[in-house]
Amino acid sequence: MTSLPWVLIAASFLGADPANTPEPIRVLIVTGNDYPGHHWKETTPVLRTELEKDPRMFVRVIEDPEFLNSPALNQYDVVVLHYMNWESPDPSSGAAESLRRFVAQGKGLVLLHFACGAWSDWSEFPNLAGRVWDKVNTHDPRGPFEVKIVKPDHPICRGLKAFQTDDELYTCLTGTRPIEVLATAHSKVKDEDHPMAFVLNYEKGRVFQTPLGHDTKAITLAGQLIRRGTIWAAGRDIKPLPK
Repeated sequence: MTSLPWVLIAASFLGADPANTPEPIRVLIVTGNDYPGHHWKETTPVLRTELEKDPRMFVRVIEDPEFLNSPALNQYDVVVLHYMNWESPDPSSGAAESLRRFVAQGKGLVLLHFACGAWSDWSEFPNLAGRVWDKVNTHDPRGPFEVKIVKPDHPICRGLKAFQTDDELYTCLTGTRPIEVLATAHSKVKDEDHPMAFVLNYEKGRVFQTPLGHDTKAITLAGQLIRRGTIWAAGRDIKPLPK
């Protein structure tokens, strides 16, 4: 599928001349299953709203990960995993390999909150995700904490300041894959810093992960970071923040 239909759709929404309309960022949110304490039916619309605050974003939501095993996946620039198959079998090996190939060939992947615990029986998932749930630790008690930007020169973070959130501070990520940590928070339980946002390259593709985003409030408070991470994963320019 060529990019022209997306440009025409974008122009119709924005009331612009197609010739002058920026190429849209085509986002696929994969959801539909999670730990029972994560109410994906409530959080997914808020996540979509936060992403679409950048008018280049055109977001589709699917509730069946088997869509990943479809040639239609190639229409998208970035997949956002808002999904964790809690006490359910992993998606099929075909869906897994299709997602891996999608990223490896140059597209983007974003993992939000407990997506770090998805595909627990897929051996390549830790390499693709960078860090995954260790199945031992969890998080500090839900509450307020500060997210510090530790890589202010990275395109995702450029212009971002430390911010207060109200969320679950995950202390449960494990892995040996080299990652670039962009933001951290200090755990009161562990008395140490833990990554709140990081990136890695997977072959030709880009991966952004944040364990933030427990509920609608948490997604809104971290919305700018999530949006900018998604744009970066899609390989697109991030608009500078006002000084």
